[in-house]
Amino acid sequence: MFRILIIGLLLASLLLGCSDQTGARRTYVLTTGTTGGTFYPVGVALSTLVTAQDDAGFSLTAISSAGSMENIKLLRDNQAQFGLILAIFAAWARDGEGPIRNPQPYIRSISAMWPNVEHFILRTDLVTNGTVSDLNNLDGERYALGMRNSGAEYTGIYILDKLGIDYTSKFNLAYMGYTASAGAMQDGNIVGMNVPAGAPVTAITQAYAQLGERMTILNFTIEELAAINQEFPLWESYELAPGTYPYQEKLITTAASPNVLVVRDDVPDEIVYRFTKLLWDNLAILQDIHSATKTMALEVALKGIPVPLHSGALRYYREQGIEIPEHLLGG
Repeated sequence: MFRILIIGLLLASLLLGCSDQTGARRTYVLTTGTTGGTFYPVGVALSTLVTAQDDAGFSLTAISSAGSMENIKLLRDNQAQFGLILAIFAAWARDGEGPIRNPQPYIRSISAMWPNVEHFILRTDLVTNGTVSDLNNLDGERYALGMRNSGAEYTGIYILDKLGIDYTSKFNLAYMGYTASAGAMQDGNIVGMNVPAGAPVTAITQAYAQLGERMTILNFTIEELAAINQEFPLWESYELAPGTYPYQEKLITTAASPNVLVVRDDVPDEIVYRFTKLLWDNLAILQDIHSATKTMALEVALKGIPVPLHSGALRYYREQGIEIPEHLLGG
């Protein structure tokens, strides 16, 4: 947070020096996630970068939300024009599947972002084999899946269903955001939480700092990974190196799927082209703000994207000589 504050102040000073009057520029909205996750701080950084650019031609405001599901609704209603969503939500939105009842044809992609890492956390005294299957041993204990209508809730439900874990009977479900979940875990009000986000997650870091070995991030086995990939092959094995979180001394093997930066198809080509260029031209700043973005690279910018590119983004990648997969054309 200190780095975010310092970099924000630096960019604000640049903004004050701009001769362009930002009031004359069209302002777009980027919808992100809860403040304790990764979407929000990276979204704020992106909006600050855009607004600080004298020649950007537009301004960007980042807002907090419940996550992917709410972001789909905000985009649908044109209350937001840009959004960060989980890849599986992009896949669901394309054809109107899962929790999204109707196809959302207006959604176009800009880039894959950092991996969205699954953090299924359980109080250590309830852990037996250390994998996600341990959640099937709960007997009415209170467990937080995420805020209602959030990406965490729906992906958590999807994963538990694919693993055959009857969360409706095993869990006493709690619905809260990442920061609130971390606080409830520290206070002993819940026995675990589902926190999918780019690692390291601020809320988990705070909880680990207080609880240490009394909390455990559960591993995914090869078989569990295969089970959740049966319908949408989006998840890959992901290793949390020792020291990713305070008091974490052992390697944790979990799962991760891409996050995707999306945009409405009616945002002008030139705006999306400039935004895509700004994103990659300033990657080093994003990586200094949050280490989750250190995995981002232009060479893998299109990996795991399930919906077509916006034509403005397509123009940028073609200029960079990036090979465009067939399913991303036609946006």
